[in-house]
Amino acid sequence: MNEKLADTLSQMFDWQATIDLLQYGFVQQALLAAAILGLLAGAIGPLIISRQMSFAVHGTSELSLTGASAALLAGISVGLGAIVGSVFAAVLFALLGSKVRERDSVIGVVLSFGLGLSVLFMWLYPGRTGTSFSLLVGQIVGVGNSGLQLLLVCAVAVLAVLVVVYRPLLFASTDPDVAVARGVPVRGLAIVFAVLVGVAAALGVQIVGALLVLSLLITPAAAAARITSSPLRTTLLSILFAEIAAVGGILLSLAPGVPVSSFVTTISFVIYLVCRFFGPRRARNAGRVAVTA
Repeated sequence: MNEKLADTLSQMFDWQATIDLLQYGFVQQALLAAAILGLLAGAIGPLIISRQMSFAVHGTSELSLTGASAALLAGISVGLGAIVGSVFAAVLFALLGSKVRERDSVIGVVLSFGLGLSVLFMWLYPGRTGTSFSLLVGQIVGVGNSGLQLLLVCAVAVLAVLVVVYRPLLFASTDPDVAVARGVPVRGLAIVFAVLVGVAAALGVQIVGALLVLSLLITPAAAAARITSSPLRTTLLSILFAEIAAVGGILLSLAPGVPVSSFVTTISFVIYLVCRFFGPRRARNAGRVAVTA
């Protein structure tokens, strides 16, 4: 076995070292940030799945990198830059890709242009390359007080708006044609939800980076959907899975110092595999019970 890998594994299970690190303020801030993001991602994820917006989330998160790298180059708040970039991208996707058959091509076109700008901004950045790299894979331990405050304010705002629009948004996501006939403002809700997704994606970049934010916004919700079809139970399970992945990923990464995203994505994927295996079996067993009865 590779010596570095063996050393990493031994450190990963050094719980005393992890407990010692938990005494530091920046680690506690990281855990709190992870808990907030787990709640936000778990709550919004099921709606993303039901609206078939996984690729849009990927595009939005990648374009948050454009805003973050531009902010890094300009010397302003990277978190704020990521939010501006992702919200702009999400609204652009909602407006230009309103027709399902055009959505993927619109996202691909805008995404490629945005990534080109990101590469340019990071190349022009005169600081350390590690700072630019953290935008790709996350750097949760560098959140800080100001970043945590921004995260908390944005998360509360997103969840508050989500509570207000949840019922009509769920209706529009489940049966858009009937929703239009009932007078539900489907297009307006799509833009509002795009903004919420943009903010959530930008906040998720702080933990797993722009490349892997899908592991928090998509995977827990996809896993929950394999177990139950109830919107409420799906949301609750999605939040639980996202919290396990986010907080658990940080705890496992502390001692070896491995990027948090590696553990967050692995935990999310394992949860999905377990749910995918047991979900169909549960459905078949329920069907047998119903037939027997």
